[in-house]
Amino acid sequence: QAFFFLLATDFHASTVDKKIVKIGSFVSNLATSNSTLHHLLLIHGLKGMKYKSTRDGDHEFSFEQAICSGYAPDGGLFVPSTLPSIDVETLIAWSKLTFPELAYEIMRLFISADEINDSDLLAIVNNSFSTDIFDDDTFVPVKKIGSYFIAELFHGPTFCFKDIGMRPVIQILSYFSTLRNKSTTLLVSTTGDTGPAAVRAVSDTANPRLNILVHYPNGQISEFQRRQMTTIDSKCVKVVKFDGGGDDMDGPIKEILLSAASNDINTQNCVEGSDLGERSFCGINSYNIGRPMVQMVHFVWTYLRVAEQLNVTPGDRSCAIDFVVPTGAMGNITGGYIAKKMGVPIGALCAGVNINDITHRVFQSGEFHKKKIQKTLSDAINIEVPYNFERLLFYLTGEDHSLVKACMTTMDTTKKLTLDLALLELLQRDFRSARITDDKMILALRSAYEEHNYVSDPHTAVALAAAEILGYSFDNEKRNPVAILATASPCKFCDVVSGAIGEDGWNEIIFPDSAKDLDNRAEFEPFHYIYREGVTIEEMQSEWKENMLEIIQNNF
Repeated sequence: QAFFFLLATDFHASTVDKKIVKIGSFVSNLATSNSTLHHLLLIHGLKGMKYKSTRDGDHEFSFEQAICSGYAPDGGLFVPSTLPSIDVETLIAWSKLTFPELAYEIMRLFISADEINDSDLLAIVNNSFSTDIFDDDTFVPVKKIGSYFIAELFHGPTFCFKDIGMRPVIQILSYFSTLRNKSTTLLVSTTGDTGPAAVRAVSDTANPRLNILVHYPNGQISEFQRRQMTTIDSKCVKVVKFDGGGDDMDGPIKEILLSAASNDINTQNCVEGSDLGERSFCGINSYNIGRPMVQMVHFVWTYLRVAEQLNVTPGDRSCAIDFVVPTGAMGNITGGYIAKKMGVPIGALCAGVNINDITHRVFQSGEFHKKKIQKTLSDAINIEVPYNFERLLFYLTGEDHSLVKACMTTMDTTKKLTLDLALLELLQRDFRSARITDDKMILALRSAYEEHNYVSDPHTAVALAAAEILGYSFDNEKRNPVAILATASPCKFCDVVSGAIGEDGWNEIIFPDSAKDLDNRAEFEPFHYIYREGVTIEEMQSEWKENMLEIIQNNF
C-alpha cells in the first residue's frame, strides 16, 4: 500500500523525508530486498528532478533551463537539487549493461520524464553512442596494463573523451531546439579537444536550428586538433582563432550567456537564452551541468569493469578503486566526485596537472589563485581557473549556497581564493594531485611504450607520471586498484608522441582511417580576433564580444 501511495503521489525528491518519512522508511526497507522496486522508486522519486545554482538555493530550474543556458542567471553553476543514491543492488544490475544502456540509466536519474520521455531519451543515447561512430564495440575498453587499469575514453569520432560527454549534450540541445522551434547558437572556447568534439556533434545532428561558434587560442593547439574543426564543411559551424590564452575567451562568452538569461527572464524558459532575432544562446564547456552529468557514466563504467576483472562484487566498499585523471577545467574529475557521493565505491580522485597547476595548488595548500597560462606539450589541460571547482566547493561546504557565493565573488573580483583549514582538510579526504613538467610527461610516455608496449597521448602521460609520484606503479599492486583515464588518442599529437617514442614507434601505431584522412581535407580559413598592442585584456575581451555577436548575426 505504501508503495502504491508513493506512485500515486507527485512529489519532489528533496521533500520526501519531510512529508512521508514513515512511509518512505517502510518502502526503503522493502526496496532493499527488491531491486526492481528500488529502481521504480528511484526513477519515480526523481520524476520532479530540479536544479539550483551553486550560489542561490531559493530558486529551482527545470533540466531544460539548466542545460540550455550553461551558467545559472546569477553566474553560478547548476547542480541537482538533490543527488540520487546508488546502492549495491543497482550497481550489480548495472554491471550487466552495455555502455549505452548504462548511459541511459544514469541520465534518466537526472532528467525528469516529464521533460524527456523514455523513448526520446533512448533515441538521444542511441544517436550519441553508435558502433558506426565509435571504433570499439565496448565504447570504453578498460585494459589491464601492468597493475594499472587504463580506461580508453578516446574511441569516439574525434578521438578524445569529450566525445562521450559532448555528444549526448548536443543531442539534448538539438531535441529542445526542435521542440521549441527556436534557433540555438552554441558558444564554445577550446584548448584543444572540446571544440572538435562539439563541432562534430553539431554537424552530426544535421539540425538547421542548431549552430556553433567555436574559439581556439591561436598557435596553442595541435595541427590535428585545428584541422578537426577547420575542415568541417557546414553552414552550422563557424570557427575563430584568437590571440590570447586558453581562458581569455571565457569572459566574453559568459557575458553573452548571462545577458541572454537576463533578457529572457520573463519567458517560459528564463535561462534558455536571449534573442538575436529569435535566437537562444547556450554555453557547452564543462560549466554546463550536462557535461559532468554524462561524464559520470564513464566513471561508473570503469569502476564496474575493474571490479569485474578483480572478481569483486560491485558495490563492495572494502575494495574502493582510485582514479588518476588528467585535469584541466575539472569537469571530468567532478563527474567522478558526484558518482562517489552517490554511492559508487571510488577511493581517491587524483588530478594529474601540468605546470598550469591551479588544481594542484588548491588541493595541496588551499590556494585557488589565478596565474598566467604557460605553454606546454599537454595544451588541452592548460587552464587558469577551472570552472568546476565551484561545484566541488558547493559539496565540500555542505551545499552552502551563501558561502559558495561569497567565495566565488572573492575569486571573481580578486582572482584569489584561499580555503580555510577545515575546507582544505575536507578537500584532501577525497582528492590528491601531482604537478608534472613536460620532461616528466615525456619520460612517462616513453617508459610506458618501452616497458609495456603502451602508447599514450601527452595528457594521459601526465596522468601516468602523476600516478607514479603519488605512489602507484605499473608493477606495484599493493595499493588500492587504480584506474587511469586515457583521455585522448596519441594520433592527435604526432610531434610530441613521435618525439618521445621515435619515428619507428610512431609508424607502428595503427590509426583509424578517419584520422589518416584528415590531412587530405581542405581547411576553411577561421575568423581571427586580433590582440592589439597597448590595450588591456578587458578592452580586447569587450571587442571580441562584439566580434562574436557580429559573426553570429551575419552567418547564422
